[in-house]
Amino acid sequence: MVRDAYYYALPLLAAMALIGWLANPLWALPLLLLAGFFFWFFRDPDRLVPGEACALVSPADGKVTDISPVMSNGAARLRISIFLNVFDVHVNRSPIGGIIREIQYQRGKFINAMNAASAEQNEQNVVTVEGEGQTIVFKQIAGLLARRIVFNKRVGDRVERGERVGLIKFGSRVDVLLDASAALEVKVGERVKGGSSVLAYLNVAPPVAAESAGQAQRGVL
Repeated sequence: MVRDAYYYALPLLAAMALIGWLANPLWALPLLLLAGFFFWFFRDPDRLVPGEACALVSPADGKVTDISPVMSNGAARLRISIFLNVFDVHVNRSPIGGIIREIQYQRGKFINAMNAASAEQNEQNVVTVEGEGQTIVFKQIAGLLARRIVFNKRVGDRVERGERVGLIKFGSRVDVLLDASAALEVKVGERVKGGSSVLAYLNVAPPVAAESAGQAQRGVL
């Protein structure tokens, strides 16, 4: 469980106890239910992280709402968007192992995260990770209800694939920008789990190139 749960739930439990002591205990029931929701919302389950070479895992739990080509810093990239509703686990994880090269916090709006405009206009934290022969960018994007983005790492830190790096509170979106040549493993409409669902495989050689390399090697032998 993320410790933030205690910041929200403990004051509610204290108020519940006070109301139960001074008045009818039934009046404290809504506070008990709300405190229980916070304990549940900030759950942080362990995940089995895939060990396959070049696997890019989901940085968040949620539903894949968009997969589309985009331009980023003059290069063609593929964007995978994941929407987190209020019932999803909101702990975020690193999609690959590597070094954090850049962290850029961008203030902005709080448009519904299902809206395509939220990817550029909403408040967000943009993280660049370099490793496994690739540079991956993932964005923690605030939503209509999300008002705080948490990121626990610094530039220069090393992270492992699937390692916990932060969270977004109360509904949000996470985008992943990866090389356009990656081999996708998900499609729009699928649900994914942070740290355990493989979104794509990186550094995948095209079949023609791989076959040519094999023929050349057999020729040498």
